Order: sequence, then C-alpha cells, then structure tokens
Amino acid sequence: MKQHLTEQATLFVSVIKWSCYATLVGILVGIGTTVFLRTLSWSTTQVTHLPHNYLLLPVIILISSALVKWLAPDAAGHGTEKVIEAVHKRMGKIPVAVIPVKLVATVITLAGGGSAGKEGPAAQIGAGLASACADLLRVEDIDRRKLVICGISAGFATVFGTPVAGAIFGVEVLVLGQMFYDVLFPCFVAGIVSYHVALYLGGVYAHEVMPQIPVFSGWSLFEIIMLGVWCGLAALLLIEVMKLGEKLFGKLAWHWSFKALLGGVLLIAIGKFISPNYLGLGLDTLSKGMHGEVISGGALFWKSIATSITLGSGGSGGVVTPIFFVGTAAGNLFAQLFSPQYLAAYSAIGMVALLAGAANTPIAASVMAIELFGSGIAPYAALACMVSYLIAGYRSIYPSQILGSQKSSSLLAPTGKAMNEIGKVTLKTREKSVVGLVGKLKKRVK
Repeated sequence: MKQHLTEQATLFVSVIKWSCYATLVGILVGIGTTVFLRTLSWSTTQVTHLPHNYLLLPVIILISSALVKWLAPDAAGHGTEKVIEAVHKRMGKIPVAVIPVKLVATVITLAGGGSAGKEGPAAQIGAGLASACADLLRVEDIDRRKLVICGISAGFATVFGTPVAGAIFGVEVLVLGQMFYDVLFPCFVAGIVSYHVALYLGGVYAHEVMPQIPVFSGWSLFEIIMLGVWCGLAALLLIEVMKLGEKLFGKLAWHWSFKALLGGVLLIAIGKFISPNYLGLGLDTLSKGMHGEVISGGALFWKSIATSITLGSGGSGGVVTPIFFVGTAAGNLFAQLFSPQYLAAYSAIGMVALLAGAANTPIAASVMAIELFGSGIAPYAALACMVSYLIAGYRSIYPSQILGSQKSSSLLAPTGKAMNEIGKVTLKTREKSVVGLVGKLKKRVK
C-alpha cells in the first residue's frame, strides 16, 4: 500500500511540475511567435505593394545570409532541422542569439519574396526561448531537452493554429517511427497554452470545413490510396530537389556573398519568366486549392525549385509552408486528372499527405487535417497520409531525424542513424521471403 501511495504521489508531483514548466514555455512561445507573425505580416504588407518587389531578392538573400553568418551561424537553413539536431546532439542547448537573428533573417527573406516557410523559424524561436528558460530555471539536461521539445510543439501549434497536431508533431518529428511519450503531456500543455496566448493577442487562423468530400466506396478508397502514392512521390521530389540545391551551392567555390547574389538572380528569373506565384509563402495558391480552383500543373515542381534555391543560397525560413504548397498543388493536379468534383478536398488531403511523407509525421498530419478541415475528411486524410509516409521511404526533409523503426520488413535500413547517414548505406531487401513466396506460387501453379 505504501509503495502504491509513493508511486501515485510521485506521478502527481511530476504532472504538477510539467504543467508549470510547459505553461511557462507556452506563454513565452505564444508571445514570441505572435511577435514574429505580426512582424512578418507588417513587413510583407509594406513590400508587396511595390511593383516587381522580387527584383530586390539578390540584396535580400545577401542581407539574410550576412546576418546568420556573422551573428548566429546556428540560425542557418530551415529552423526545425537545426532544433532536431540540437535535441539529438546537444540535449537541446540553443544559443539565445538564434532567436532575434532567425526572426529578422526570416522576415527579410519572406517579405522580399524568398520561397520558404514560417514554421521553421517559429519552431526555432520557440525552442530557443525554451532553452533560455531552462537556463534560468537551472534544470538538468534531460529536462532541458524536454522543454525544447515543448518549444517545437508550441511554435508549430501557434503558427498554424493546430494545438493538438502541433503537440504531436514536436514528439513525432524527432525519431521516425517512435514517439517520446514521456514528453507528450507537457507538449500538449505547451501547444494549447501557446495557441490560446496567440488568440488572446489577436491571432487569427483560417479553418475551413470541406464542402464536398468523396462518398465512401471501393473506388474512392482505391483513389485515395493512389493519391497517397502520388503525394509520396511528390514528397520524394521535394526532398531530392532540396538536397540537390544544398549540394550544388555547397560545391560552388565562391564566397558566400556571391552565392547569395546568384540565388537571388535565379529567383528573379523564376518570378520573371515562370511566375511570381512560386515566390514568397504562396498563401494565395493554397487558398485557391482549398476553394476548388485549378492550380497550374507545374506548380509543385517550380515551388520545389524556388525553395531549394532560397534556402541553398543563404535565405532563411522553414519548409512546412512550401510542403503545404507542393502538397496542395499535387492533390489539385490529381483531382484535375481523375475527380474534378473533388478539387478542394483532394487539395486539402494532398497538403497534409505530403507533410506526412516529407517529414515522416503521419499521425500529426492526420490530426492536422481534422483541426483544419473538419472531422469528415479524417478517414481519407489518414489513409493518404499513411500511404505517402510509406512511399517516401527512408528519406526526410529533416536530415537530422533519427530512424527508429523499419517502414517495411522487406526493406531494411540501419536504425539509430540520422536520415542523412542512411542515404550512404545500401538498403537490403529480405530476398528469402520474396524467393519463398515465388516458390510457393510455382508449386501451386504446378
């Protein structure tokens, strides 16, 4: 009896402790993310009214790159990736300088027309605030790590207005195939608190219920599976294009400033000769897809290229908003070809399915679909998300993500390694199971 009382008392104290810690992180991240979003909105409004504002991109990328290079090298690239790396390699230790530098560099990049997202900076700002909070509280390294994961969840929840999906994303994105259940509760608290702090400060989020979703049938089930396959392939395209951009800019034996200028010139060429719709956040295109309007067939390709150039040349920002753009375009194109009556629904499903495949977060993506588009879309979104996740294979938009479990027993990869290391290892198929199956089929035929 005494042992049971001790156990329950310890767990109760733990709940109280992490409720307090996570609430504090949620408040800080809610305020910090709201400041970031307000600053981004104001600066974008000031610049977008200028004719051909994207012509400033070479200077914009140069300034962004210089800020990161000189003031906070840890703020380079897309923020979520750097936070994952900090969690796995430094127990969540993040320099405080990352917070203002990432905020300013990202605002400059996006306001000037750079193709990137706002979730990575929000996650990095949130994680940075959580790390600073851990310093003030003087907690142990293991608790610092938990607080930083809470910061990721809170940042993601506040940017998109999805507190539950944000909480799950923070614990699902770190290790492919495994979730840190010991930090799930504080992540929920941090995400919910951060979201409501943002609402209290005037944050506005667009949540839409899909007007028309597929009627369940054998054919609709098959079609959703094929949509998941298509989104998984589109996720692979985005991942490989991002890798290629980083590799090509890395190989250039130029000073970093010339690389930034080159990136800006290439983005101007896309805006001038292809379409300016592929620059910036691309929220207008997302809105078109969600309202059932047709999106250009080449949108998913050109947005991938523009994002790769922006981040590869030194621009600052995240990748989830471009993922949403590419996913929406992929779902929209699929609907144009097979079910035009479901343009809006397939655009919405494509958006979350591509997140599931590119980030290896099928659960968070499925929950996000419910929070953004209503419960009616849940079974279709969940199915497409799982298929996309499987089709994307052992690749990730976040190279520091750790492989925790196999996606298929017939296709093996070394667990415990970062995703960027798995690419250098030859995957092994379980040939015996395949040969055995063929043998059995031959015997039955005879």
